[in-house]
Amino acid sequence: MPEEVKQSSSSLGELRSQLAASRRTFALALLALTLVSVLSIVAATGVGRLHFPWKTVIEAIGEGLGFLQSDTVERTPLLVVFDIRLSRVVLSFLVGSALGVAGSVFQGILRNPLADPFTIGVASGAAFGAALALAFGLGGTSYLGLGTIPLVALMGALGALSLVVMLGRVQGRVRRDTLILAGIVVATFLSALIALVKALDEEAVSAIVFWVMGSFQGRGWIHVGFSLPYLLLGLFLVLRLSRELDILTLGEVQARQLGVEVEKVRSHLLIGGSLLTAAAVSVSGVIGFVGLVIPHLVRMCLGATHQRLMIFSALLGGLALLWSDVVARTLLPGGEELPVGVVTALVGGPFFCLLLKRRKGGMILD
Repeated sequence: MPEEVKQSSSSLGELRSQLAASRRTFALALLALTLVSVLSIVAATGVGRLHFPWKTVIEAIGEGLGFLQSDTVERTPLLVVFDIRLSRVVLSFLVGSALGVAGSVFQGILRNPLADPFTIGVASGAAFGAALALAFGLGGTSYLGLGTIPLVALMGALGALSLVVMLGRVQGRVRRDTLILAGIVVATFLSALIALVKALDEEAVSAIVFWVMGSFQGRGWIHVGFSLPYLLLGLFLVLRLSRELDILTLGEVQARQLGVEVEKVRSHLLIGGSLLTAAAVSVSGVIGFVGLVIPHLVRMCLGATHQRLMIFSALLGGLALLWSDVVARTLLPGGEELPVGVVTALVGGPFFCLLLKRRKGGMILD
């Protein structure tokens, strides 16, 4: 008996040591990735067709944020670095973070490793709203200083979510399998409507296609301010339920036995993930592969605990989209830009295939 007690105490001590080591690893990794994110934002702000010394870039950022009071920064560097570049860099980081977190949430809710923020038709709803706005000539109009397209795209995304939830509800419950089918049906139908809008209005085709491919061209601080409340609300909803999402991935029966209100939790997570997706898509257009690849990469490195998965997906997704946008705006000569969705697809597609090939059981969530 004393020997069994000693073994039990030894096992408990080893478990505590492993937990402490895991927490230290998590804290160090979080600190390192946060530092890399801050440095990347500054570095990306300094990249552009107009070259400024790094001292000027840092001073312009500091003065724009109110941290520095320098009379040496001229108006042109301040305008280009802070108003144009930094706002775009920050927005691309926020959108990438939102898509990364939304991808981890939808893969957990639907228990499908191929799920991403566009599985349930939210992105198609936003794209349809933007296509309608462009077809009716509202692309140049604004409301309270903000372009009409983000507003209409957000309404389209939330409308698509409402339709998916309504179709996916069976006997008062939102079921996982019917939700996937409803999302596919709604996304396909809205894609057909977008094609119809393009066929009926040839003048708006190029603008619609460019928006559907995703871009941050012409975006500024007002778009950051527009999307930020929805991003924060969505992030709050999903992080608050990260533990329940861990339990939900075990299966509905086990989750109910452990006291989880499955339908309520799933609905709240669905709303939170859709808010993240809608806010991102409404200011950037449709950008694929970030919400699909990033959660896979984080899960392979850090496991499937959703709180950590969401946090690191946010940081890594922001970094991925930030540097994709840098490539999109600097790769072509003559001031031309690639849609950032093209860059993420060209990089994310082969990378995702590599991830699947390296995993023997790659189609199953860890």
